[in-house]
Amino acid sequence: MLVVYVLKSDIQNKSYVGVTNDMKRRLKEHNSGKNLYTKRYLPWKVIHMEGFDNFTGARKREKFLKSTTGRRFLKKIFNKTI
Repeated sequence: MLVVYVLKSDIQNKSYVGVTNDMKRRLKEHNSGKNLYTKRYLPWKVIHMEGFDNFTGARKREKFLKSTTGRRFLKKIFNKTI
């Protein structure tokens, strides 16, 4: 199973959207500074996850959430600036 996830930085008003098949491992990687973008805004917490059976569906959803319309959608859900 694949997971599309949204992370929120605890110290900055930043978010990150990604896809993984192992959420626990991926969050650990983000919080240990192994990702160029996310290491600047440590620590991160998961604020949203969606499960998918195939990569095509997961990738499509990830691209949507990274778009302007997707960011607006996330702002409405969390009533915060993302």
